[in-house]
Amino acid sequence: MTIDRFPAGFLWGVATAGHQNEGDNVHSDTWFLENVTPTVFQDRSGKATNGWELWESDLDLVAGMGLNAYRFSVEWARVEPAEGEFSEEALAHYEAVVDGCLARGLAPIVTFNHFTSPHWFAARGAWLEPESPELFARYCGVVMDRIGDRIRLAVTFNEPDLPEMLTWAHLPEFIVELERKTLEAASAAAGVDRYRAGNVMLHEDFAGMRAGMTAGHKAAKAAIKARRADLPVGLSLAIVDDVAAPGGEELRDRKRAEVYAHWLELALDDDFVGVQNYERIVYGADGGLPAAEGVAVNGMGTAVEPDSLRGAVEYVYSVAQVPVLVSEHGIGTEDDTVRASFIEPSLKGLAQAIADGVPVLGYCHWTLMDNFKWIFGYGPKLGLHEVDRETFERTAKPSAGVYADLVAQARGL
Repeated sequence: MTIDRFPAGFLWGVATAGHQNEGDNVHSDTWFLENVTPTVFQDRSGKATNGWELWESDLDLVAGMGLNAYRFSVEWARVEPAEGEFSEEALAHYEAVVDGCLARGLAPIVTFNHFTSPHWFAARGAWLEPESPELFARYCGVVMDRIGDRIRLAVTFNEPDLPEMLTWAHLPEFIVELERKTLEAASAAAGVDRYRAGNVMLHEDFAGMRAGMTAGHKAAKAAIKARRADLPVGLSLAIVDDVAAPGGEELRDRKRAEVYAHWLELALDDDFVGVQNYERIVYGADGGLPAAEGVAVNGMGTAVEPDSLRGAVEYVYSVAQVPVLVSEHGIGTEDDTVRASFIEPSLKGLAQAIADGVPVLGYCHWTLMDNFKWIFGYGPKLGLHEVDRETFERTAKPSAGVYADLVAQARGL
């Protein structure tokens, strides 16, 4: 396959997230969790990449790469910093971002919840609270009233399947215990019995949180569609390309049932489903198989496998049967030569999936620049640009040029 085998109107973009880029998200649950003691977060987000102030020059970077789409998140904690109180400043900011995208020929792909929620929402118990779907839908409606007429795609939730996926990642027990202690410290600091958050979750809460987010997705979609029936709505899922070696079929299928099945069934009624893929894991009868000796590995310790994107996309479509948006795809590595050489074969695999009949709306590389990586702080590097932690100056890595050249080729520019 060649890189020019993509349909007309294909969306070529990059993805970012509010809390990871904007900085000073002081009314959010994640900010609160970062600042309690003890905390599972290795760093505090602080100014992040200062994207709240530098958004215009960041859009210039996106447009300068020859892209035609930009995925970003609206921060609920900024829009509704106190329950029932909506910030005109925040709404005006996000409206300016949308208009800035359009002025640069970028289709705005908006995520309404990228892990973070308001502090007040977490203090109520987050998605365990029965009123949470209604509260989320109200916020989505306020945002839609302001910018809904100008956005291309709406993503309700980012990776709601991640908690279940992480149970398969075999995190060290001390991390699991530190997550519990973080939430206990947050509950005490907030003066509530049950402080809960979307990206630090206790195993016993999984079922209740999943039920709350499921209802939240449905309520949000209804609120969005009530204001603009033609706007495509979906959610984005973390999808590993799970492959079975001989004897590993049962384990692979059990993981798919535990992690993805619920959300892919929910997506059957959506307009599209987002695929966020970073790795392939090959399962034998006793678990994931290690990378072969001498093979390059990513930041998660699994083999660098560009074909994982094709596998993930084809699997998701086989179940959900709705168009796919590659809402995130990238690689965590300090060696940008690995990233630069990873992009083209990944896109050729995606072109193969399209040729084989999978309807793909677009591809958003994660991410525009190195940013705050949740509990792992500022260590992991996934950006096409590096960021000076003092001056916030953005410097393009070679991979940014590689991606730009490939997009130009695909778009016939």
